[in-house]
Amino acid sequence: MIQETLIKKLEDLISASFADKNIEFIDFNYRYVGKSLILSILADKPQGGITLGECALLNRQLGILLEEKNIIGGDYTLEVSSPGLDRPLKTQKDFQRCLNKEAVFYFNEPLGGKYQWQGVIGRVDEERVFIHNAGEIFEVPLIKINKAQLVI
Repeated sequence: MIQETLIKKLEDLISASFADKNIEFIDFNYRYVGKSLILSILADKPQGGITLGECALLNRQLGILLEEKNIIGGDYTLEVSSPGLDRPLKTQKDFQRCLNKEAVFYFNEPLGGKYQWQGVIGRVDEERVFIHNAGEIFEVPLIKINKAQLVI
């Protein structure tokens, strides 16, 4: 199993590598299929719309970097892809980019008796997202949002 310190090292390395190329590091997941480790990385351009060719290039460059740094120390499969239309919204920057768009929010604890809300992202600050739903505005702390996605 991947240790928390290894996850942090990978996230830092990927973020720094992508920032140098003006690519936004969206998310990082790992899973085992049998004994094989699969690293899945979501990348995008700040203005959106990363191409398949760019993902392939990032995959090759990141693979070389991971081999040079020898962080993982074993066999793995690396996948770099676009987050697609159903991209997860996690950070203030993600929500800011999606102002006035409808999203589904999943919470890690019930808010107003519900674990899930749907509404329009009205405003975002450093700590909260303001969701418009049925004529009401709900103020939700970012820390309580487990995940969110745009309604397509």
